[in-house]
Amino acid sequence: MTVLDTFRLDGRRALVTGGNRGLGLAFARALAEAGADVVLSGRDGAANDAAVERLAGEGLRVRSVAADLTGDDGPRRTVDGAVEALGGLDVLVNNAGTCFHRPAAEVPDEEWDAVFDLNVRALWKTTQAAFPHLREGGGSVVNVGSMSGFVVNRPQWQPAYNASKAAVHHLTRSLAAEWAPLGIRVNAVAPGYVRTEMAPVDEPRFRRHWIEDAPVQRAAAPEEIAPTVLYLASDASAFATGSVVVVDGGYSVF
Repeated sequence: MTVLDTFRLDGRRALVTGGNRGLGLAFARALAEAGADVVLSGRDGAANDAAVERLAGEGLRVRSVAADLTGDDGPRRTVDGAVEALGGLDVLVNNAGTCFHRPAAEVPDEEWDAVFDLNVRALWKTTQAAFPHLREGGGSVVNVGSMSGFVVNRPQWQPAYNASKAAVHHLTRSLAAEWAPLGIRVNAVAPGYVRTEMAPVDEPRFRRHWIEDAPVQRAAAPEEIAPTVLYLASDASAFATGSVVVVDGGYSVF
C-alpha cells in the first residue's frame, strides 16, 4: 500500500449531514471521489435531490436522506436512512450547523436554542445513533467545528456560535478518549472563513477583519477544506484521534 492508498475509502460507507450545499456538498464530493459510498442529508428534500443530481453529473453516485436533525427523531431517522441505503456505516461527518450575528445582550432565547440544537445537540444525537454501526467494524467520526471555537470573531458578534463550536471541539475529545478502545476514531476540523452561503465574505463591512487579518489575505473555497475531512475520515489518519485540525489560512496565529 502506498501513502496515497491510505486516503482511499473504497468499500467505506459515509454519511454527511448538511450535505446539500457549501462545505457539506464539498465533503460529500471528496468522500465519493475517494471511493466511498455516500449519503448526504438535509432537511430540504428538493435541495438534496439537486445536490445528488449535480454530483451525478460529475460521475459520482451519492444518495440522500431528508430529515430535520433538530427534531427529536431526526438524527435517528437520518442514520437509519443512511444505513438502509448503504448497508452499514463506517464514516460520519457531522457538518450541519447554523449561526446568527448579534451582540450578546440582544440574543433572544430562540436564536441561542436554535444554534445549540443544531450545532451541538443534533451532532450529539446523530453520533449516538451512529455508534452501534460504527462499532461493528471500527469507524471514523469527523465533526465540523470552527476556528470560532478558539477565537472571538470580529467585527460581528456571535456568542452562541462561538460557544457551540467550543463545545463541539471538547465533545470530540471526550468521545475520542472513550471510544478509542472500541476502534472508533473521533476528530474535528476547524475551518476559518469559507466562501459559502452562511459566510458573507464578500461584504465590504467584513473584509477588513475577515480577509485582511488573515495571513493568506483571502477566504477559502469549500474544496480547500474537504481534503482535511478526507484525511480524518481515512486510514491516512489512523493514529489520529481527539485532534482538532485548524484550517483557517493562518487567521488564528495573530
